[in-house]
Amino acid sequence: MVSVDRAQVMAYRSAAQGLTDRGRKKPGDLPLLDLGVQEYSPGSQRVALAARTTARLDDDRLITVWAARGAPHLHRRADLSALVKQLWPVSDADATARIKSGQIPDGMKLGIAAFTATAAAFRKVLTGPMPRGEVSTEVSRRVPAELTYYCKSCGAQHIAGNVWQHSGLAGGVEVQSRGRDAMLGPIPDGPPQPSENEGIGDLIRTYLRFLGPATPMEVGKYLGSTTAEMKRVWPDGLVEVQVDGRKCWLPADAETTLSKAERPSGVRLLAGMDPLLQSRDRDLLVPDRGQQKEVWRILGNPGVVLADGEIVGVWRAKTAGRKRVDLTVTAFGSWPAARRKQVEEEAAHVARAREVGEATVTFE
Repeated sequence: MVSVDRAQVMAYRSAAQGLTDRGRKKPGDLPLLDLGVQEYSPGSQRVALAARTTARLDDDRLITVWAARGAPHLHRRADLSALVKQLWPVSDADATARIKSGQIPDGMKLGIAAFTATAAAFRKVLTGPMPRGEVSTEVSRRVPAELTYYCKSCGAQHIAGNVWQHSGLAGGVEVQSRGRDAMLGPIPDGPPQPSENEGIGDLIRTYLRFLGPATPMEVGKYLGSTTAEMKRVWPDGLVEVQVDGRKCWLPADAETTLSKAERPSGVRLLAGMDPLLQSRDRDLLVPDRGQQKEVWRILGNPGVVLADGEIVGVWRAKTAGRKRVDLTVTAFGSWPAARRKQVEEEAAHVARAREVGEATVTFE
């Protein structure tokens, strides 16, 4: 059995996620797209890609869909046929956990039937690009009443957001844009609606390959499910790893990589909810509880500064017109002048992601 400390795990995850050496691969060729890249705020996906490659960030092989936890993620179009079956609930209990909501106490008891009905409604309604609000209205009319709630501000019944987004990929939904003018559309040549889960073991192994070593509890939280359901479908081909004495698991073919991982050098500016921040063992990522509150906020998570494989600060950005982005960086502790210079140099990649020519950095 391999026994490692948190620094070794951080080194492994940095390497697995392509954060040790920024290469030239096109976004769709990055291994990280096996896991997907969440869109947390406008442009955050591009910042995540820019931290890992110098290539052009536009890649028509990629598409944004509601994937893990119903959150919008960038995935390869070619992977959707497998992904839609991997993300389908493994049981009624799993489905109920994923759509748990005080808004629909009876609806969440429908289990897999809630996913089936909502996905089918999407496929009837979404025949071309449509504003998100119009899609919501039409889908709400077609699903069981238990899945909707009365919205006082609109004076209408709405489908609960967690049900509709968790069912979006199965319903063939492409997230074309977000915000005030959010648009949805049918996935071109998208996969059919699944009737049962297929490949949950592969999905768990993918999580562990990029965010392991980890436990069923953390995988369950990542998917919005429960520890019990993940234990029930826990796959073969894993090895037990002790992380500071805690029992975790990793794909067997990654064990040597973990053991040999070396602490990286250099700085990366990662967007809020970057894939590195998606693991649910936050005490490992950021041991200091006060710093955790700065990284994961109730509203509006900032980006983080990753230096030599450790999260050492946070940053926020504001675009100044179409020519410049201004970054405000807050350090955890004191930084040497050399690190500040690295951050200033790395800010150019944030500017590249935001398609502006210049970045300024202010340190707090």
